[in-house]
Amino acid sequence: MIIKLFYFARLKETLKYSTEDLNLPDAPMTILKLKALLAKRGDVWGEMLMGKLKVRAAINHELVDDNAAVSNGDEVAFFPPVTGG
Repeated sequence: MIIKLFYFARLKETLKYSTEDLNLPDAPMTILKLKALLAKRGDVWGEMLMGKLKVRAAINHELVDDNAAVSNGDEVAFFPPVTGG
């Protein structure tokens, strides 16, 4: 299964990635499992995706929670919560 990942705001700056194509196992995948898989890349990845920072996700431009299923060909975006004033 191949998906396209997008990283925004603080995630993009800290992880030094804006987009990437990722080949995943053909096992069922959720946003939470994807975050955990990416967190294994190292300390910074773990802190950003599984630490105290609340990371939101969207699949194909639709906001989803951590239990949402990821499918082949999906575009998945990660971003910190947005606050305004």
